[in-house]
Formats: sequence, C-alpha cells, structure tokens
Amino acid sequence: MKRRDFLKKSSQAITLAAVTGGTGLLFHNRQPNAFLKQALGDTDFGVVADPQLPKIVLAKQSDPIAALQASLDAIGGIKRFIQPGQKVTVKPNIGWDRTPEQAADTNPILVGEMVRLCLAAGASEVIVSDVTCNSAPRCYLRSGIREAAEKAGAKVILPRDEDYVQIDLKGKLLTTWPVLKHFVQTDRLINMPIAKHHSLSGGTAAMKNLYGVLGGPRHQLHQQIDQSIVDLAKFFVPTLTVGDATRVLLRNGPTGGSLDDVAIHDSVICATDQVAADSRAMEFLGLDGSRVGHVLLAGQSGLGEVNYRSAGYKEIAA
Repeated sequence: MKRRDFLKKSSQAITLAAVTGGTGLLFHNRQPNAFLKQALGDTDFGVVADPQLPKIVLAKQSDPIAALQASLDAIGGIKRFIQPGQKVTVKPNIGWDRTPEQAADTNPILVGEMVRLCLAAGASEVIVSDVTCNSAPRCYLRSGIREAAEKAGAKVILPRDEDYVQIDLKGKLLTTWPVLKHFVQTDRLINMPIAKHHSLSGGTAAMKNLYGVLGGPRHQLHQQIDQSIVDLAKFFVPTLTVGDATRVLLRNGPTGGSLDDVAIHDSVICATDQVAADSRAMEFLGLDGSRVGHVLLAGQSGLGEVNYRSAGYKEIAA
C-alpha cells in the first residue's frame, strides 16, 4: 500500500472510530462488549535448551543488521528457531507515535531483517503486530515498522476489537484478560523489545514488551506492575528474544521525545532466556538487574537468570 493510500485509509478508520463511539483502532483499551473464548494448549514457544550454546549473546556493530546476524549466529542461527512451514508472530514495540531516532519503538531495520530471516528459513507466514498506546495508524507509520516489515514480506496487522480472545492467563494478578489472538494462534513467537527507561518500572525491555499482547484496561496493571509483568512472562515464553539496544532512551521513558535523552549503543541482544536479556538490557540504563523489581521477581519465580553471566553470556564486538 502506498503511503498516500495508507494515510487515507487511516483517516477513514479514525473517523469511523469516533463516529461509532470509540470502538476500533483508537480505543483498544476500551473493553468490547464480547470476546471469543478460546481454550489454549501450550503457550511456551521456547526451543529446547542446548548446553553447547549460550542463552544470551550481545553483538555490538555500527550496522544493526550485522549486529543482529552476529548475535543470532552465536546463539544457534535462525534455523534453530524457525522450521519450514511454521507460522511466526513477531512482537516489536510499536507503542508510541515516535520516529526511530527518538528510541521509543523498536528499530524498524531490525524488525524488517528478522522478518526476512524467518521467511528465508521457510516460515509459511510472518505476522507483525502490537497493541499500541498512541493511535495505532500513526504508531505503525511513524515508527517505520509497518513499511520495513511489509517490504520484507510480513503481514502487518493493526489490532481490531474482533481480533481479541479471552484468555485465562493463570497469573497471581493477571487472570482472564483479552489477548490479541495473533500471539496465541501461532507456532513461533519472537519478542523484539527496545531497551529504554520507564517511569514506573525503572527500565523496560523483553518482559514488559509483552504488555503489547493485551487489550482491555491494561493501565490498571501499573498499580502492581512488577507482578503483572512476571505473570505475562510466565504465560508467554518466546521462541527468541531480540533486544534492540541500537539506540537507548535513557530518560523520560517510555514515551521519550527529546533526542538529548537518547544514547547510541549499536548493540543487539539475542536470548532464549528473557530474564537474562532484561538483566543485561538494564545495564544500558545504568541499572543492576537484581535491583529492578520485575527482573528480580522473575528470577525468583524461576523464569530465568538474573545473573546473565550464569546463562553463558557471550559478547561480540566489531
């Protein structure tokens, strides 16, 4: 779709949402009248552990594609994670109406390359989606993620009310909740967060990025943010976490805005341990993972290694 046509359709969607009293793309936090109910099987999309491979790798190179490829190769390569014929859902952070330079959303270059790699490995379909905080059409467009993902061959889906299913998340805080169906009706789940400051949790990366699978009044979860993050991380175990630390928002997160708040780190993390990934990502913010509430709680809950070096951490520099 050409940019002009996309903007035209986005404008029509916005107008329709306003006329119908707040349903649709702009008002994802409003609870629709009815959701489909779905019985789930396993939502652990993880791969079998390989003792010969690290659970977390960080690569630092000025070219983000080269950094992604280096970290991915060191953790086993794309064919370890994607088999021919599998449906893949990629979950970047597309939450904010920001440009890539402002570092509030995942680097679109990384998202596009991950889509390309999955399709090259034989994926039958790659879906890219996220439940945004700002206007969905604007977030998908201005972040650059829609264009990059579609150019690489992905099906990019802006959430609609009818795309949610009621799921019992079996958490201490999170019980039955509306979840975007694309994150449960898939064979593989790739989580692609960006490392950045967060005013409530201190920092956000992999586990907090899972908020973007939820509809409903998720702002209410901020009252017990650490437990809600851990509930999500326990229910959704990604096949692979790809952490974007190419640009890092150091202050005024999660929305950001000022380029003065952004530091260039040119780093990409690939991990099969989402707790280790978060613990390492916190260091870009000057934080110790063991002192970040949700990271520590996730480690105490047995979800992964807070001490990321215990997960066989490997670092690759250009």
